[in-house]
Amino acid sequence: MARLFGTDGVRGVAGRDLTAALALDLSAAAARVLGRGAGPDRRPTAVVGRDPRASGEFLEAAVVAGLAGAGVDVVRLGVLPTPAVAHLTGELGADFGVMLSASHNPAPDNGIKFFGRGGQKLPDAVEDEIEAALAEPAEGAVGEGVGRVSEAGDGAERYIAHVLSALPTRLEGLKVVVDCANGAATAVAPEALRRAGAEVVTIGDRPDGLNINAGCGSTHLEALRAAVVEHGADAGLAHDGDADRCLAVAGDGSVVDGDQIMAILALELQEAGRLASSTLVVTVMSNLGLKQAMAQAGIAVVETPVGDRYVLEAMREGSYSLGGEQSGHVVLLDHATTGDGLLTGMLLLGAVSRRGLALGELAKAMVRLPQVLVNVRGVDKGRAADDEGVAAAVARAEAELGGEGRVLLRPSGTEPMVRVMVEAPSQDRAAEVAEALAGTVRERLG
Repeated sequence: MARLFGTDGVRGVAGRDLTAALALDLSAAAARVLGRGAGPDRRPTAVVGRDPRASGEFLEAAVVAGLAGAGVDVVRLGVLPTPAVAHLTGELGADFGVMLSASHNPAPDNGIKFFGRGGQKLPDAVEDEIEAALAEPAEGAVGEGVGRVSEAGDGAERYIAHVLSALPTRLEGLKVVVDCANGAATAVAPEALRRAGAEVVTIGDRPDGLNINAGCGSTHLEALRAAVVEHGADAGLAHDGDADRCLAVAGDGSVVDGDQIMAILALELQEAGRLASSTLVVTVMSNLGLKQAMAQAGIAVVETPVGDRYVLEAMREGSYSLGGEQSGHVVLLDHATTGDGLLTGMLLLGAVSRRGLALGELAKAMVRLPQVLVNVRGVDKGRAADDEGVAAAVARAEAELGGEGRVLLRPSGTEPMVRVMVEAPSQDRAAEVAEALAGTVRERLG
């Protein structure tokens, strides 16, 4: 049987894959595993938040019922970003936290993510324990043992105050467009930016439960780019549905991706003496230009497999302070236990304000090499790492590119597909090498 937990909690189409019954049972199982540290003298406590997608309403009801029925006191946070739930898990002293969201996925999808004490992401072993507990029969709480349910009316205020406390400088004089993806950032991102002193224009700020991530947010930057130019803004920030990501747009409408954001923040932290071990943690998908820029600045780069959980693991193991992904999922461990789109955007704008330079100028801290990605479908991805012909073709391509480019072959985690990524000094050269390698993969693994 396939593992229930994926790379970011349990996800699926709400009502079909992720049913109310599964949400209730999964929450009760999580209560037994994550609540056992509370001891015999008190009931465990959990905080529960969600993004505004419609299915979150019935799934939240099921999660709360599962937790309270298992003897857990529940504090409902309402609609808040994932990083807010993680932060409040720690600030409110809860034994664990639950977030209902499918992040950047469309509205029919939803997911359940658990945070341990302090707002930490769960290791695989603990998720496996929850999955095992799900298969075991268990009696619920009765009488005075059942959990109580309350509301945290100040969750948004607490989170905004937390984010503002991390900002080293005010944002007066900056005009910013923020795209809330019709998601969880809608109530907090514009308010936090205004309190920091920025003039704020909002788009993607009319969630109706069905329009989350629909043509807006960090996966659809067209509307933000147009709005930044139309309003003559200094910058634009784009979040995804649960606001754990941030991408940016410069005043001329050009995109500033996660790699460029990390470059800017790494240089800021390095100058302030707060970049732990002068090291940045990235995934193998980060652009070679980022690594070249960091080398010039005397900053080491640690690479991980794709996925924010691997970035977090490497950061914790090495006690590093900054890491993230090209997609805009940036982790600042001095302030947060997980990726935080609002925090990332605020600190990025803080760099703009402090340096007195346009975002587009700061983004020149790295030169982004042209990158071409070809998805080769219908092949035996299991042989990609061992096939001699594929290995020889990769070696030839790397030798031809020398230090001016790189090649990455990565089997898909969910489909019979191999991803061929090539970076080179020019778009044409990257495309030429990528198509040649894709042809070899089709020939050898098809």
